[in-house]
This record gives sequence, C-alpha cells and structure tokens, in this order.
Amino acid sequence: MTRVIFMGTPDFSVPSLVALANGGYDIVAVVTQPDRPRGRGRKLDLTPVKHAAVARGIPVIQPRSLRDPDAVAPLVALQPDVIVVAAFGQILRPDVLNLPPSGCINVHASLLPRWRGAAPVQAAILAGDQVTGSTIMRMDEGMDTGPILAQAALTIDPVDTGETLTARLSQQGAELLTETLPRWLAGEISPQPQDQTLATLCRPLRKEQGVIDWTHAARTISLAVRAFNPWPAATTTWNGVSLKILRATAEPELVLDQPPGVVVATDGRVVVATGAGVLRLEHVQLAGRSAMSINDFLRGQPGLLGSKLGAA
Repeated sequence: MTRVIFMGTPDFSVPSLVALANGGYDIVAVVTQPDRPRGRGRKLDLTPVKHAAVARGIPVIQPRSLRDPDAVAPLVALQPDVIVVAAFGQILRPDVLNLPPSGCINVHASLLPRWRGAAPVQAAILAGDQVTGSTIMRMDEGMDTGPILAQAALTIDPVDTGETLTARLSQQGAELLTETLPRWLAGEISPQPQDQTLATLCRPLRKEQGVIDWTHAARTISLAVRAFNPWPAATTTWNGVSLKILRATAEPELVLDQPPGVVVATDGRVVVATGAGVLRLEHVQLAGRSAMSINDFLRGQPGLLGSKLGAA
C-alpha cells in the first residue's frame, strides 16, 4: 500500500485528504499548521485539516516551520512514498521535496502558470477571469513553478465569491487528485513544464486590501466585493463605523451627479456613486450587527441615504 504524508491546513485542503483516505492509501501522517488562538477567549482552534485527520484516527504533526531540520526528522522516519500538498501554508525545503521517491504533489486552485501564489481564487475573481480551474503538479523549489501532471477547467459564475469558488475548486481538485495520483504512481504521466512567459503571480491577502476606494469604477469594486467575501471583506465606513459590503452589483451605465461614495435611492434600488457608474447595494453588515439585506438595513438606519461612505 502506498505510504502518503498529506500536508494541508484550511477548508480547501479537506476534500483532498478525504479523497486519499477513501482511496485506499496508507496516510501515515497529516502535517498541518499549529493550532492558533481565536475569538474573544483566545481558545486554541484546530485547523480544518486537523479536525478531519483526528476524526479518521490519522496521526497529526504540527511543526512551527519545516525550515527547522528537527521538524523534518519525523517525516524522514515515516518513509513516505509520496507527499501530497494542498494549501499547507509553508514553503517546503529541498530535503522535504526530495524525501519521497515519487516526489511532492501539489493541488493548486488555478490553471497554472496563471495565478501562482497564495491567493489564486481571489486573484481570478479580481481580474474578472471567466475561467479558472485546478492543477496537479510536481513541486520544485519555486513558487508553484513545478511541472504539470493534470489540469481541469472550471467556469467562474458571475455570482461566485471567494468562499463559493474556493469550495467548488476544493472539490474539483480532490477529484482531479483521485484521477491523477494512481496514474502518476504507475509511471503513466510525463510531467509537462509550465510556460514561464504566461506566468502571473498573486500575493497573500492583506486586510487593508478590503478597504473600498469609491473613486474606482463600480465594476472594479464589485469584483472586490465578491473576491474578498468572506475575508478580508470589502469594507467602508459610515458615520465612523465599519460597514461591510457583502453583496453588490455594478451598474456601469448609470451616472449620478454625486461625488463618489454618496448613497442614493433610485428606481427602487440603493446605489453608491463611484468613479465610473454606480454600485447597487444588496447585502451589508454594520460592525457588531448581523448581516442583512439593504432594505432591512434602511428600515433601522434610514440615515444611510444621502450620506457619503468612506468619509473621515
């Protein structure tokens, strides 16, 4: 039976782990990020992958960093035939990459070489891409630069958010892994090098990226609303309080004689003036309150109309 070490951390990784567990592989360990304190009580929260591993009785290893040689020793002792990685969150050292005879295989949420890096799902939505997909590749020392074993395309729905598209890609990636891994282990796949001239790179998400600049075009803002849902969330301020824009639609053809950021009602819709067109608000969330439709919000906060969002 093939000995597998699985490396992953967030929800995206779980379907791939489940697929391996159901596929008859001997998962000798799961490697995931350390538990981190969350919430007001700062209670340690298990990673989604750790939850899934514990539920299946799979041993869990949580190194602070695989750059530490002492953290690599337990992996060497496990003698894996292959290491499967899906959104682990740490760079792998050459001694890890070279440890298993069949290499380290990565499940990546884009059609490489487009959107190498830590936030490919959000990058695809922000760019207005109509198609993305999943890639299975053999890892090398670069950032998502290894040769490709298999790919599958996925259409981005106009209403997809970072959350919904990540969920769909996680399932697609797990299915592609299930199809690809046995063929790779059997020597039936010839890895194909990536075309470096087509490569694009995306950086890790930062909280400040979610702050809306109302001088930008409505379409640009609407893409950010979708991409940054649920984190870091597209946010603005209203009366000095943070306001999340959870769902909104660009209407680029509508022009208001108002400065960017001003909220008005027109033809039964609530819209915000932008640098080009308007953004129609649909669902919002005021800090400390529940998310709600814009109509429900206005029943309790009618002063939103006529105000300027993002004003100091």
